[in-house]
Amino acid sequence: MDIKKSLVLIFSAYGCLLSAQEKAIDTVYIFDNQMSKVKLFHKVNTISPEDAQKNSTNLSETLRFQSQIYIKENGRGAVSSPSFRGTTAQQTAFVWNGININSQFLGQGDVNNIPFMGFDQLDVKSGSVGVVYGSGAIGGTVHLNNSLSFNKGFHASIFSEVASFSTYNNFAKASFSNEKFSFKFSGNYSESENDYKVEESRNYINRNGEYSNTNFNISAAYKIAPHHQLSWITELFNGNQHFPVFLDDYTKTKYETQNVRTLLVWDWNTSKLSNLFRAAYTEENFQYFDNIDQPKSSGGTGKNYILKNDFNYFLTSKWNINVIGEFQVNKAEGYMSGIKDVSRNVGSLAGLLRYFATNDLRFEAGIKKDFVEDYSSPVLLSFSGNWNVTNWYNLNLNAAKNFRYPSFNDLYWSPGGNMNLKPETAYQFDLKNQFKIAGAKITLTPYYIRITDMITWLPSNMGYYSPVNTYKVQSYGLDSQFEYEKKFGKHILKTNLGYSYTKSINLETKKKLMYVPLHKFFGNIDYQYSCIKLYVQGMYNGLTYTDTEEKQSAALKPYFVMNAGVAGTFMKKYTIGGKVNNIFNEIYQTTAFYPLPKRNYSIYLNINF
Repeated sequence: MDIKKSLVLIFSAYGCLLSAQEKAIDTVYIFDNQMSKVKLFHKVNTISPEDAQKNSTNLSETLRFQSQIYIKENGRGAVSSPSFRGTTAQQTAFVWNGININSQFLGQGDVNNIPFMGFDQLDVKSGSVGVVYGSGAIGGTVHLNNSLSFNKGFHASIFSEVASFSTYNNFAKASFSNEKFSFKFSGNYSESENDYKVEESRNYINRNGEYSNTNFNISAAYKIAPHHQLSWITELFNGNQHFPVFLDDYTKTKYETQNVRTLLVWDWNTSKLSNLFRAAYTEENFQYFDNIDQPKSSGGTGKNYILKNDFNYFLTSKWNINVIGEFQVNKAEGYMSGIKDVSRNVGSLAGLLRYFATNDLRFEAGIKKDFVEDYSSPVLLSFSGNWNVTNWYNLNLNAAKNFRYPSFNDLYWSPGGNMNLKPETAYQFDLKNQFKIAGAKITLTPYYIRITDMITWLPSNMGYYSPVNTYKVQSYGLDSQFEYEKKFGKHILKTNLGYSYTKSINLETKKKLMYVPLHKFFGNIDYQYSCIKLYVQGMYNGLTYTDTEEKQSAALKPYFVMNAGVAGTFMKKYTIGGKVNNIFNEIYQTTAFYPLPKRNYSIYLNINF
């Protein structure tokens, strides 16, 4: 196969086709076109909707059991934050169809307030892609992607689940497409009393732990000309979380949030170039009630207006140039927080040069300059190389410089906000080694991250917490993964196992960072015979410190949790399944004082039309 034909195959996923007829042959449109490019140079773990249903409770469960991320959760369904490779939640970027959706207030995403059942693909990328996805993408990125198919006619499905603790989860999806038009709609509603008990942990009862979530996705695409397509997607989310209290006479609190995200894309695609122009609007609203029987005690509204252009051009069959420009207006107004009608303009210009030396060797170099109002930002650089050394060994090198600018809470929260904060800066390096042996893929990725001017909230002399640029942090370790799939007759066996060694050190105190386990293991094994499917999954976390002094007495003890499920499909349309979570009744916590449930169950029905 010559280089030009190989490029046709490589870039067909995101629409830059080099066919002689200059005719688009794609049947699937992906809103995040950059993700297909990222996969050419970086290791990306993809979680399919079918795999996500194994942990349908929330996104926290999915990431905990199916990725290297450590998830810190204040009880099932409550406030939840991620840690990638020993970094903080603010250094993890959540990306919705190519748009960074981290909160402008907190600078992070609350994992349990990010719906995931309406997405067609969930991608997890360890390490920086900040040149593409912006501020905060230091430890890694979580991508929630939608796609639209053409020439598929009408399809629909319904998923309904009943689980322990009076939990109900319902999801419906419908789509229609012909040669020029594609449309998709989905809706999800889940609720739970969430009143589980863990007697072995100080007779813990998850009092006031109920939650409910409603989510709608609607998207459409129309091919207005042979080389032009308009696409649109909108998501609406409404969440209600009650925060657990330890005793019945404690005042009960809750948190409500409403999010709106909409994206319009004009895609111009010819044989040598493609250009995607995006206009997006995202809005976050939240209200906190320090007494559920009283009016809200605090809250806020954040609005982001985003324009983004992605230009991609083949100089020759081997050289490709990609220029990405973006401009945002970030607005926020708080209630009882000291944040009063603040606004910030943010822009960036990035360039990526790709060279395809052979079918087995390719390189990518990136440069980016951010323009953040009232801040001086560094020039960001990145380099990636991917080499299929032999048919059984692949070598992948990535190096990057990234940064994160302060959030609105960091700057304006009263009392405590600090207008003199500097952005965080990070340097990182990883080296992926992938071996293919007897049908199995074994991946070993050592990595190193160094962060300066870490933004941390610490007690001040005034008696309240305030953010300051304090630490230099060094994080290093190893990500490893074992993947195997075998088909024999009507039997299919699929295995995905991962192990992470992470050491994240405050270079000033020489102490380990909080909530960064030294060891984490996750594993999923699937077996299918004809129409019957079985799976088991496990997750192990080593000793995890909950303070900055490495106190053994306060640390979370190591734990191993295993789940299992079975499902049968009948008449090609009806699937009935059941799951058992925490089979061995393990007593465990991901956040101090908030145990997660012991053994619990669910049954579900899925119907395809």
